[in-house]
Amino acid sequence: MEKVPEECRVEDALGILVGKWKPIILLHLLQQGTKRFNELKRSMPGITQKMLTKQLRELEDEYIIERVVYPEVPPKVEYSMTEYGRSLEPILEAMHEWGKKHTLHKMEKMKQENS
Repeated sequence: MEKVPEECRVEDALGILVGKWKPIILLHLLQQGTKRFNELKRSMPGITQKMLTKQLRELEDEYIIERVVYPEVPPKVEYSMTEYGRSLEPILEAMHEWGKKHTLHKMEKMKQENS
């Protein structure tokens, strides 16, 4: 399949996935299933409530995750991957593997330079 640079959609995909926390949120939901807001927050100690809310809303706006609010007091809110969002799993896995290989490659290059 020929790819025409002017028609490249990598930027579109990165626009959805880029963010310090989005890949981590997605991996938690993919691997552990449905989570409540506070469960997600506890699993990511460095994230603020404001940032988690922002990242979740952006992923919801792209139909990657689903937010379900239960009519309870206090309100119960759960987040899960949509079927469409699950299509990101092989992409995230490939990015994870490439990141591991790149880190090792970079460490080897740095060792060679310092020898």
